[in-house]
Amino acid sequence: MRELERDVLGCDYGGTSWTTRSQAEHIANSLELGPGTHLLEVGSGSGWPGLFLGSETGCDVTLLDIPFNALKLAADRAIEDELTDRIKVVAASGTALPFEDSSFERLSHSDVLCCLPEKLDMLLECRRVANKGALMHFSVILPAPNLSSSDYQQAIEVGPPFTDAPEGYEPLLEESNWHVVDRIDVSAEYQRTLRAHVDGMNRNPPEIKTVFSDDFVSYREHREDQISLVKSGILKRQVFVAGAN
Repeated sequence: MRELERDVLGCDYGGTSWTTRSQAEHIANSLELGPGTHLLEVGSGSGWPGLFLGSETGCDVTLLDIPFNALKLAADRAIEDELTDRIKVVAASGTALPFEDSSFERLSHSDVLCCLPEKLDMLLECRRVANKGALMHFSVILPAPNLSSSDYQQAIEVGPPFTDAPEGYEPLLEESNWHVVDRIDVSAEYQRTLRAHVDGMNRNPPEIKTVFSDDFVSYREHREDQISLVKSGILKRQVFVAGAN
């Protein structure tokens, strides 16, 4: 799985988002990360791309997520990469951040909101812990605008668990006191990474099957369905850079 991840995303952290290495570099640039800046990564999983950003830019990073096993992997990788003096690992929910108001100047989350029903709650919490003028970078998978009801339903069924975003993310950002600085459609790259992921699974079925067990065929078919919807323009992946009002 790590070898497949390297081929698809250009990293080997056990990542659970579709953030590629080039997109991680965009996070670093758009948030102006460097020594002296402190990044909160919500839904960090096992540390991709937070640990990479800390290593590449010299910023301090707080990784936050719920699954303990993933956080343990992140903590172990921080030791391996000699980053422990600049990395904190926190077990908590993105909708109840255990930090004081105005604690961070930089925030990121990768494909988290599309897997979470309480989207507004998380954006409000991110705003609460952000300084005025703070920047936040995030990616989401969502239905394309102006779809027919049948196409929209397809996007909901085939996308991540909580892809549903009827009005898009701009109204949610406005309601949570953020404003859009930049928005980029990365659907084409998302389609390429999905395709590379499925092709890699097909090249190594015996090894991959040991990971997915009886779910291997259905998982692969599900990814093929996602590729089809992205190719047809029904399912999108977008990157937002937002500023705190």
